[in-house]
Amino acid sequence: MKTYIFPGQGSQYVGMGKKLFGEFSQQVELADEILGYSITELCLVDPNKQLNNTCFTQPALFVVSALAYLQQQKQDVISADYFAGHSLGEYTALFAAGAMSFEMGLKLVKKRGELMSQAAPGAMAAVLNVQEVELRNCLQEHQLTGIDIANLNAPDQIVISGLVDDIDKSQQIIERLGARFIKLNTSGAFHSRYMAPAQREFAKYIAGFNFSSPHTPVIANVTAHPIKENEIANCLIEQLTQPVKWTQSIEFLLAQGEMVFTELGPKKVLTKLVDNIKNNRDTTLHIGAQRPTDAAQTSLTPQQQVDHWNSTYPIGSEIKINGTAKQGFTRSQAIMSFGHRPTIYLHGYSGYFHLTELSPLQQIVKKATEA
Repeated sequence: MKTYIFPGQGSQYVGMGKKLFGEFSQQVELADEILGYSITELCLVDPNKQLNNTCFTQPALFVVSALAYLQQQKQDVISADYFAGHSLGEYTALFAAGAMSFEMGLKLVKKRGELMSQAAPGAMAAVLNVQEVELRNCLQEHQLTGIDIANLNAPDQIVISGLVDDIDKSQQIIERLGARFIKLNTSGAFHSRYMAPAQREFAKYIAGFNFSSPHTPVIANVTAHPIKENEIANCLIEQLTQPVKWTQSIEFLLAQGEMVFTELGPKKVLTKLVDNIKNNRDTTLHIGAQRPTDAAQTSLTPQQQVDHWNSTYPIGSEIKINGTAKQGFTRSQAIMSFGHRPTIYLHGYSGYFHLTELSPLQQIVKKATEA
């Protein structure tokens, strides 16, 4: 099976689309008419230094990625089994799946870019080498409640979003976890509560459009599952304030069977993320191909396994990794990942472990007052 993936904001560069504009002159002329400026000039020359401005970036990326898909379509003998796009890229995925026309998609991303660029000032930062649970616990512990998780790009790559002062304040705190903290070159707090005003206006605008049923499944950012025709508008509206569940989306696709991913659009940012997710998954599955340990858990449902673990073993419990001589300590409570997988994180490891991959070396009985 194969999946075509489409990039979002951040993949743009001057010169993108050079080999496409001449081949698809009809779409280029339509884009110029809708946008009111030359898409070719913007992408190839960028004379006014606008390409990195959100209201120009989003239409430009949509056009280039859509044309890349049309070019790929000419070469394809067998069509893709799935489509997925990161944030803005979801619009290209929906176009490729026939849920919207090129014209409709461009009008939507034009409006989306305008509204997002007009949002109140904010900031975003990439946090590397820390897991989601640990990051959320850190934000809560230090009362950084004004920061939202914006992108779950890979198991060890998360983007946070919030007000400038909050993001700046969080840097030293997060770096103490051993994380790399990279402030992003954005003017807004995308995929966070601070996009609510833009979301309300976009909801009004998108109500004037009708979507078609996708002929090929498209994985939605907000659910990490295939999107239905009657869900498209709401998913695109919710996407403005909700995190991009890219890790979960790729996990879902990998669970469908042997999958080949092809990125269509500028650069190969998503290809690298997919490789990261696959490598983490392969490592976890390799370690997990061991014996179940806690006999009390083997007959329980996944949620019961999580509850059993959390009521028996506190954070910091010493464990053994099955099938190895390695020992370690838990650094989170057990959680339900992807809606069905009981998992936990260990100190010194970037990926999660399935609960059945671990053997606690000591059982901590809860105090009588907690019973």
